[in-house]
Amino acid sequence: MTQGQLKKIGVQDWQRLQQISIETYTDTFEPYNSPEIMDAYLTTAYEPQKLQRELKNPDSSFYFIEKNNEVAGYLKINLNGSQTEKMGPDSLEVERIYIRPAFKHQSLETQLIENAEKLAQKYHKSKIWLGVWEHNEPAKHFYAKFGFKRIGQHSFFMGDDEQTDYLMQKVL
Repeated sequence: MTQGQLKKIGVQDWQRLQQISIETYTDTFEPYNSPEIMDAYLTTAYEPQKLQRELKNPDSSFYFIEKNNEVAGYLKINLNGSQTEKMGPDSLEVERIYIRPAFKHQSLETQLIENAEKLAQKYHKSKIWLGVWEHNEPAKHFYAKFGFKRIGQHSFFMGDDEQTDYLMQKVL
């Protein structure tokens, strides 16, 4: 199976990031949420100024994975105070890992999580963690296969709908 090419992206890529984010998030969560909840979330989560701020943040990094000269998905990591939970200075957060529908089941997800682990080692972090929706069985199984274990949970809001994400961590 052909590997994808990873490319760190910058603020100039915000529009493509916005497109891919909306496409992949909708693909993953639209079947489980009302159109109103999805619209409320997508409008604020991927708003241009918010994405540009995230792309400029020195403690956050985004990477596109490309295959056949097309963006297949992306990864977002957070360090230090940019983590969405206080997990300590020895942790790296995988905040987003998404693959476009046409590129799923081609091992690109594996390549992204392995890249996140390499980045954690590069930044001298001893733990890597993420949040995964409690009902996303394929994602929970995928992360468990890589040694992530559930360590807690937190609330995640889609619009004003409170949902539960499991916090999963891997000690490196």
